[in-house]
Amino acid sequence: MRRATAPRSTLTRHRHGSLPPGTVPAAAGPSRTEKARRTGGGHGPCLFHPHFEKGTRMRTRTVLALTGAVAALVLPAAVPASAADAAVLTTGGPGGTAVAAGDVLNASLAAGTNATLYSSSTGTSGVSCSSSAFTATVTGNPTAPGTATESVTAHTFDAASCTSNVVGVLGVNSIRIDNLPYTASVTSAGSLTITPPAGSTVQTTVSLRTLLGSITCVYRAPSLSGTASNTDNSITFTNQQFTKFSGSSLCFNNGYFTAKYAPVKDTTQSGAPSVFVN
Repeated sequence: MRRATAPRSTLTRHRHGSLPPGTVPAAAGPSRTEKARRTGGGHGPCLFHPHFEKGTRMRTRTVLALTGAVAALVLPAAVPASAADAAVLTTGGPGGTAVAAGDVLNASLAAGTNATLYSSSTGTSGVSCSSSAFTATVTGNPTAPGTATESVTAHTFDAASCTSNVVGVLGVNSIRIDNLPYTASVTSAGSLTITPPAGSTVQTTVSLRTLLGSITCVYRAPSLSGTASNTDNSITFTNQQFTKFSGSSLCFNNGYFTAKYAPVKDTTQSGAPSVFVN
């Protein structure tokens, strides 16, 4: 009968033979598979390890988020720079080319409208003209928002286009604007103010033909207010009150001036482009 033998064991066998008698076997170390799992194959962290991949994605998202935040802070400040640099008065459109100081602006009555000087703000008795124009020279045009200034050197009314429905008045000889030049101030909000020279007034002298001959009516106002619009490049005056300073009893005591001038053009520039307010 063959003699039975005990199975070999890594705990009872040495690599090159049996353990010496009385030697306590050392605990088995981690297998190569275990080492590879812990160290990522012995070549540093594994790029495809789920924990490493997750951390990489998180860091990438953080960098992208920071980059986006910086862009969000920088871009809004840069985008409106051109608009912020626009002058109050421009040609070519809102935010366009600045109107230069010294340029001459001109406008006639808007098509199909009349300039009127009525005896009341709600009435229709007085003088009406279908042809009128003004000329102004730009004296200041700062960066918007701000106030541009102009010197109004002429404001005319063509007497041939004027009529009067005042009882006893046969016609209009002339309408003259006195005490020029006036200062016109235009704000970025579109507000327009006309002021006379210091110590003077905005003055209109109207000469009328009557049954008894010609009479002269003089009207004055401390200033005029109007509005500017980019819709049709216009300036509009509505019921601006004048008070009679002198004249016949046929001259009404108050005159309310209404007119719309459009388009306002820069006649110094080639092609006389329309003027916009910013």
